[in-house]
Formats: sequence, C-alpha cells, structure tokens
Amino acid sequence: EPREPDPRSPAMPGARGADMTAYNEPGWFDTLAAWLLALLWFAPLAYAIWTAFHPSEFSARFTLTAPLTLDNFRNAWAAAPFARYFLNTALLVLMILAAQLVLCTLAAYAFARFVFPGRQVLFALVLVQLMVMPDILLVENYRTLSRIGLIDTLLGIGLPYFASAFAIFLLRQTFLGVPKELDEAARVEGASALQTLWRVYVPLARPVYVAFALVSVSYHWNNFLWPLVVTNSVESRPLTVGLQVFAATDQGIDWSIITAATLMTAAPLLVAFVLFQRQFVQSFMRAGIK
Repeated sequence: EPREPDPRSPAMPGARGADMTAYNEPGWFDTLAAWLLALLWFAPLAYAIWTAFHPSEFSARFTLTAPLTLDNFRNAWAAAPFARYFLNTALLVLMILAAQLVLCTLAAYAFARFVFPGRQVLFALVLVQLMVMPDILLVENYRTLSRIGLIDTLLGIGLPYFASAFAIFLLRQTFLGVPKELDEAARVEGASALQTLWRVYVPLARPVYVAFALVSVSYHWNNFLWPLVVTNSVESRPLTVGLQVFAATDQGIDWSIITAATLMTAAPLLVAFVLFQRQFVQSFMRAGIK
C-alpha cells in the first residue's frame, strides 16, 4: 500500500533548501555577539555626542535633566582655525583621489591589455607594495620631499599616495573581466587606446571606482601620522593634525570642547555615510571588496 512521503525526507522537493535555510540562519549567540560588538563600537561615539552637547560639568556624569548647549561647538570653532583645516583636508583628499584615479587607471589598463617585456615582474612589484606598511617609508619620504622643497605643503602630503597599489590591482582585475570583443569592436570603429579606455573600460568599472573612492577619501580624511610629520604650519595642516594640536595637554583639557571639535571633524564622513549608505553597500558588493 503506497504511503505519503515524509515531509522531512531529503527526497521531498524543497526539503534540502529548507534545511540549508535553517542552517544559514544565525543563532542567538551570533545575534548577541553582533549586538555587543555594535554597542562597543557605538559607545565612544555616544559619549562624544553626549559630552559635546552638554556643559563641561556633565562630561563625566549622565543626567537626563542636563541642559543642552551649542556653546562647545562655538568655543571649539573660535579656538582654532578649523575653517582652514577643513579647506586643507578637502583640497588634499580631492587632489589625492584625482591623481589616483588617473594614474592607477592608466597603469591598470596597461597591465590588463598590453603585452610588454617585464609586465609580470612589474606587476609583482606592485603587489609587493601592498605588503609594505606606509609607516616604514616615513623617513625616506621625508628626506625626498626635503630635497625637492615640498615640506609643509599639501602637495608634499599627497605625493606619496598618488600611485595606489591597491587601486592598480583592483582596476586591473576589473579590466581583465571586460570581454575582449568590446575592445576589438572599438578598435574596428577607429577608436584609439585612450578612447577605448574612456568609452569601454571606465563605464563598466564605475562601481569599482565608487568603492575605491570611498576607501581613499575615508583613509586620507583620517590620516594622521604622515601629515603630522611633514607639516609645520596652519596653512598646510589637515583636520587630524589640527585637532591634535588643539587637544594638546599644555592648553588644558576640556572634554566638552574636545569632543565637539572631534564631531565637527568627523561630521562630513558621518553625514555622507548616513545619506548614501545604500549606495556604499551596493558599490562594495559590485566591486567585490570584502
């Protein structure tokens, strides 16, 4: 006598998929660990927000009835030339990003589509740069900039970062995934190598450009050690160095004003992330950055 199949049997359609779905669902421990990590990450930011919007006497104690104030932001803005720091940082970040996009695009295109002697060796040297920490080259870079007279300039801060090994590797891998038929079709139509690059490769790699731009801007907006070494004046200091000078112990420590200044320096990146969070995630997913 025929019997109805057991719904739990692997032979049932959808049973294996249901088992895999149940297997992939996070357990309570994973969820709890994720929430704990999120709280640990958010705790310093929450303290900075609380302290910045309250008088200094409430910086070390939490009281719901504490009055709100914006005086900390006014005092911080008046105590240091933050307008100049913001301008320097914006110019520096845009200059580095523009140079990286141009130079790295040309280098990646050459490694991906041109055959020349020593191509593999040169690309291996590019990959070696990914394993070299920038801090190791501080002294040599400083000596080089001193010889050419670029100490204490925005160009001197950005020059060591104009060629990014990470960008070259990322764009080369993307260009290798472009079908050669598109390249050959453009050449048949009479397009030059640069025209083919601009009209075929660059549009197809747009998500990769967006993802790398996010990484580059966030890194150089927060870069501290190299600008600290190479700058000496207000005219060339970025926000990170200006904030460090502003928060020096010899000027006294007022955590309310310091956290207000910190929020001002981080505000552009925080606002950009909140407004374009979906675009950020989509760009990283399409670019394959993990």
